[in-house]
Amino acid sequence: MKLKIDIDNKSHEVEVEVAESEAATGPQRLQAMESSAMRTPMPSAAPPTVETSNVAEDKVCRSPVSGVVASVTAQAGQTLQVGDVLLVLEAMKMETQVTAPVSGKVAAVKVKAGDGVQAGQILVEFA
Repeated sequence: MKLKIDIDNKSHEVEVEVAESEAATGPQRLQAMESSAMRTPMPSAAPPTVETSNVAEDKVCRSPVSGVVASVTAQAGQTLQVGDVLLVLEAMKMETQVTAPVSGKVAAVKVKAGDGVQAGQILVEFA
C-alpha cells in the first residue's frame, strides 16, 4: 500500500505493508478503540504538594523523582559525609540511590521503606 505524507511542507510517498492480519486489527476493532478514546476525558493532573514553608534548603535532602522508597540506610543521629547513601528510591522499575547533599548529623528521616514520595518532597533533615 502506498501512502503520501507531508513533513515540514515536503511531500513524501512511502510504501507500507500490513504487519498483522486484518482479523486481529480489523476496522471494527480500530473504530471501537478510536471511539472509546474520544469519549474518555483525560484527568487533569494535580500538582504534587511539596513542603516549601520556611525550610533551610541546606539542611534537607529532597526527592529527585517521584517513586517508592525501596530501602532506608540513614538513621536519626547518624553522622554522614557528602555522598553517603541515605536511601534508595524505586521509580519506573529503576533504583536511584539518594545521597547526602551535605555533611552533618541526621536530625530526622521523614520516610520509611514502602512509602510513596513525590519529586521535591523532603526525605531527610540534617541538624
